[in-house]
Amino acid sequence: MTDWWKILATAAEEVEQFFEEVGKAVESFTDEVGEKIETVVEQVQETIIIEIDQYVQDFFELIIEAGSEVEEILFEDLEALTNDSEFIFMRQELPTAKHHPACIGCCNYHGVVYGENLLVCAMHPYGWDDENCPDWEGNRNNTSN
Repeated sequence: MTDWWKILATAAEEVEQFFEEVGKAVESFTDEVGEKIETVVEQVQETIIIEIDQYVQDFFELIIEAGSEVEEILFEDLEALTNDSEFIFMRQELPTAKHHPACIGCCNYHGVVYGENLLVCAMHPYGWDDENCPDWEGNRNNTSN
């Protein structure tokens, strides 16, 4: 019966040694694969960076070479854009006793004329009808009003 235990112990040792060798082989394989993947990734990154850099350089060279032509294409309507008739002129109009008396001293008063339209304030774009506006607030900088 002792021989049987010896055979069993020897088999267990051989199985254990087999799995240790397989583990070392798998570890070696994964290390090698990891190194190869790192190398490939580095090469791909370098290639992509070089290609992107080349595309950007080519793009800017094209723009520099085409300079005036690109300017003409991009700004062909520049003359129309600078035509004064297309701009809205603005001016400031202050409230008086005759025009918008409820707005005198109010911090909400806007008073800018856009084109031909006066914007009195956001709450009452056309102003308030009498001298006592319910939304009147004194100027924040001057609390004496």
